[in-house]
Formats: sequence, C-alpha cells, structure tokens
Amino acid sequence: MPTLSILLIVLSAVLILLFMVLKLKVSAFIALLLTSIYVGVLTGMPLRDVSRSIQEGMAGTLGFVATVVGLGAIFGQMLESSGGAESLADYLLKKFGKERAPWAMVLTGFIVGIPVFFDVGFIILIPIVYALSRDTKRSLLYYAIPLLAGLAVTHSFIPPTPGPVAVADIIGVQLGWVILLGFILGVPTAIIAGPLFGRYISGKIKLLPPEGIDIQQREPGQHNHPSFRLVVVVIVIPLILILLNTFTTMAVSKEMITPGVWTDIIEFIGHPFTALIIATLTATYFLCIKRGMGKQKVLELSTKALGPAGIIILITGAGGVLKQVLIDSGAGQVIAESMMYSSLPPIILAWIIAAAVRITQGSATVAMITAASLVAPIINTFELSDPQRALIVIAIASGATMLSHVNDSGFWLVGKYLGMNERQTLQSWTVMESIISACGLAFTLIASLFFA
Repeated sequence: MPTLSILLIVLSAVLILLFMVLKLKVSAFIALLLTSIYVGVLTGMPLRDVSRSIQEGMAGTLGFVATVVGLGAIFGQMLESSGGAESLADYLLKKFGKERAPWAMVLTGFIVGIPVFFDVGFIILIPIVYALSRDTKRSLLYYAIPLLAGLAVTHSFIPPTPGPVAVADIIGVQLGWVILLGFILGVPTAIIAGPLFGRYISGKIKLLPPEGIDIQQREPGQHNHPSFRLVVVVIVIPLILILLNTFTTMAVSKEMITPGVWTDIIEFIGHPFTALIIATLTATYFLCIKRGMGKQKVLELSTKALGPAGIIILITGAGGVLKQVLIDSGAGQVIAESMMYSSLPPIILAWIIAAAVRITQGSATVAMITAASLVAPIINTFELSDPQRALIVIAIASGATMLSHVNDSGFWLVGKYLGMNERQTLQSWTVMESIISACGLAFTLIASLFFA
C-alpha cells in the first residue's frame, strides 16, 4: 500500500478516535479498540489477524502495566490514608518557614505526586494552602501553584504513577531510566512552573480561601501522622530498588561486573513487580497496621484503590492494541521509513502528537497512551538506547500536559478549590501546565544531546 495511503489511514484513525471520545462520548477504552480495528481493516489485514493482534496487544501490555499500576495504586492509597502526605507538608513547612513556604509546597507536591494520584494529592493538601494564605494574607496562588506544579510534574514524569508506566511499557524502556531522567528534568521544570511562576501570577490574581468548600481547614502539625523520615523511606524504597536494578543491568551488559548470585538477586528485587510489592507491604505495615489501623480497613482501602486504577489499566491495554495493529499491519513500518527522511526529531514528533490529542480531548492519560501507541512502531526503526527511549517517554508526558482548558477535569477541580472563575483558571492553571509542557520539551531536547 502506498505510503500516502497509510499516512491518511492513520490520520483519519486519530480523527475518528477524537470524534468518538468528544462528540459521541464513547469510552476511551472502546474508542481505542474500534480505532485499532479500523486501521487493521483498511490496511488490508485479514479479519482473523486483526482479532489476533487485539489479543496479543492487550495481553502483552497488561502483563506488565496491570501489575505495576495496581500495586502503585494500593501503595499510594496507604500513604494517603495514613496521613503521610500531610506529614511531609508539615515537616517541610516547619523546616523552610513561612517565608519560603512556596519551596516547601513544590517539594511536597514533587514527593507526594510520585505514589499518589494528582487530584487526590491536591485535595488532601489544599487545606494547608488555605491556612498559609489566611495567616500571611497572600494570594492562594502564591502557595497553590507551587503545590500544583510539584504534583503535576512527578505525576507525569516519574513512575510508578500510571501515565509514565504505561508509556514506558508501550515504548519499551526500563522504568529505572524514566525515573532517573524524570527526576533530573522534573526538578528544574517544577521550579520554573511552581515557585517562580507562582510568585508572578499571585501578584496579578488576588485570591482568598473560598467560602463554601466542603473541606476541613487545619493548621500544620495539628494531627498525629507518621514521621517524615518514615514516609520518605517508604516512598523511596521502590525507586532505589528499580534504579539499582537498572544500573546493575547496565554494568553487567558493559562487562563492568560479572553476573552472579548477587546480580540475580538485585535484578529480582529491583524488578518493578518485586520493588512495588516490597514497598506496598512496607507501607501497609508501618504506615497503617503498626499505627493501629484494622486489617479490615486496610483491605477496604486496597479494594478502593483498584477502582480508578482499573480504568487506566484498560485504556492502556487498548493503547497496546493500537500499537500492535500498527506493527502487524505494516503501517508502523511505512510511517517509520517516511519519518527517517524527515528532519523532525522523534522527541518533537512525540511531543506534538501528545499535545495535539491533549488539547483536543482533554485527558492527559488518553493523550499519552495514544501518542505512545503511534510513536512506538516508529522509534523501533531508529535503534534508540534506553536513555533515548526514556526521553521519548518524558517528551510524551510533557506534551500531554499542554494547555489544560475546559475539556480537562483538572481545570474545573483546581478552579473550584481555589475559587477561581474560568478566566482566572486559564491565566494561572492553564499557563502553569503549558510551562511544564514547554520546559519538559526544552530540557528533554537538551538532555538528548548527551545521549546522541
């Protein structure tokens, strides 16, 4: 089939996907499956092969993603329910002081955003923002924007949050590289979008704690939460284990160390499955059971955590189906060959696709998974290393944060809790998200120079 025809089929598939999600209000899971079938049929795949690709794509993706996202969701639920997020905020505010509170808030968001879903982290920490604003008479945005930036950056850039986990699996890269580069590129991004932008926009928009919000305000240190050190140790356990496995694997491949029993053990405990099992059990015991939480309550929290995780898992699986159909139909290879003669780097292509889908339909998760599914068959022909593939993941995550507006649930959540109208939300939240997107792309391009 001619290259132009393949390109038109893929382009029309994306448009049909957006039409189903936006206009027909079809579930993203079903819409991705229907789009995959559409691509398979129009590219000439036998119907039997289309069905086989759907099964293989779903199975190949969910085997990894379902386990990691499910464990990560339970891990985050234990941190949230034990008061660990508030403990972090209280400790950092005490250390930084109210004069440097924005830096404490961006650091709190950055740490909490790793295991806890973005919206949950924001809701449980917003009372601290209210208290700071009430005490200092500063605009809510002076503290809220840094918090939001920290949460948004790690939620998009650093596993085990679902977005980067799903994209890393579809792209085919070790999570350790995504974690490492996510931290390196995420820190300056969070600083620029958080305290720096927050200082500017808070001078333009004066907001006081809104009336009528059904949430209890409190002072820092008011409740008996787990210690700061315990919370930090619990959060970094899976990150350190996964990174240790990544570096050990690299050292073995470069013959810097000799494979043996110890390297096998490190590889096992550093695998994302094992690392998250260890972290989840540690969080469950030390943050919950040891501090008096009943076993039945722990079970209920674990079950509750899997609800939102299940939706993300299914959407990711459908994204894996689209990727598999593109590969099996040969469409991915045709597009890849045409891209090899293009002057557009894979990082920019990935960012553009994610940003376009994000702006159009609003969901960052759908944008990330759609972009990853379309880009994965392309980058396979470029023979990229793991660090280069990790940068593609971060580029997709950056693009998927671009220009959050009225079709994004996060837009309305932030606007409601900060008491802003639509214009103020666009001026603050939307601009902050776009800064994260632009900085993420810029820093990713700079980092790519070191892995050329």
